[in-house]
Amino acid sequence: MLSAILLAAGESKRMGELKQLMPLGKSTLLEQAIDNLLNSSVDETIVVVGHRAEEITDKIAGSPVKIVLNPDYKQGMSTSIIAGLNIIDPKSQAVMLALGDQPLVESRTINHLIDAFKKHDKGIAVPTHRGKRGHPVIFDIKYKAELLELKGDIGGREIVKNHPDDVLEVPVDSESIISDIDTRDDYQSQVT
Repeated sequence: MLSAILLAAGESKRMGELKQLMPLGKSTLLEQAIDNLLNSSVDETIVVVGHRAEEITDKIAGSPVKIVLNPDYKQGMSTSIIAGLNIIDPKSQAVMLALGDQPLVESRTINHLIDAFKKHDKGIAVPTHRGKRGHPVIFDIKYKAELLELKGDIGGREIVKNHPDDVLEVPVDSESIISDIDTRDDYQSQVT
């Protein structure tokens, strides 16, 4: 079983507005990121909310996801990872950390990463595009304790760095894994 934790608690400071709910086609950036996970072979999707949580929760309440509030979101991404880990299914054997501001990572890319992870004995799977590492990243459940120890505004990068021999790099043909939407220019160039 594989659980996905979708990190969507941030304040969107560089964007200047709540990017999670910005339009993308007939939906929003966050709803598209959720749909991509739901249409993949992920077994469980957890969405971590924080900033303007009520608005976001109202928008995604109809999705078959677990929603968890991170009251400490201002203390950085690590707190959202921990909030998500605290409610993953106890049967979960791996955790995928996905970013709410990467709505263009398609289900087939997610599935390619999951398939590669399942076929190898490495404990961490990282997608790459033209040699650059991106997201989402899969961690074997054996890394749960280390993930729970994270502090500040870092994701799993520190754990990946600390265990280079246990990292599987998975080349993908999509630039989406290295492109997140942080600014108005990002939004204009990637979405519109």
